[in-house]
Amino acid sequence: MIRVLFFGPVAERVGNSEVSVDFNPGMRLQDLRAQLQASHPAAFEIVCFAAVNGEHVLDMSLPLAEGSEVVFMSKFSGG
Repeated sequence: MIRVLFFGPVAERVGNSEVSVDFNPGMRLQDLRAQLQASHPAAFEIVCFAAVNGEHVLDMSLPLAEGSEVVFMSKFSGG
């Protein structure tokens, strides 16, 4: 399983802050994103950042492993 976390407005649009997705051998971050985007297109309209196992990821072809933790989030601001 892959643990997927959503923060802020992305979580609001998904309707949940966490989901589990079955891991498939050879799965890449782009595959996971495409799978989730098909189910939650409005949420992924605002996704700007991804992290895998606590590390910010720019390369969407990053291979995933069983037990990976993936985070999708939008831009944020604070004060």
